[in-house]
Amino acid sequence: MRTGNEPVTARSPLRLRFWLSVWGLVWAAAGTVLFSLAARPGWAAACGVVAVLATVDMAVVAHHIHQGPHYQPGRDIPPYEPPHR
Repeated sequence: MRTGNEPVTARSPLRLRFWLSVWGLVWAAAGTVLFSLAARPGWAAACGVVAVLATVDMAVVAHHIHQGPHYQPGRDIPPYEPPHR
């Protein structure tokens, strides 16, 4: 059912974003190690930056998940009504 206020009441898939960050962290960390062993410091640094970004994203997402249903509502919580001004 469309009500016309979907952007306001949209729910964020935080758990999916968390696991995608974990996946990115694993690959970036592996890339950092492998490029370091292959004597490619530029690529190792690039993968290290991606690993740091993935870690920060995981921390932000975990913080939002732990703040409760306002940030990650379950299926039993109806969409929020937009503020009427």
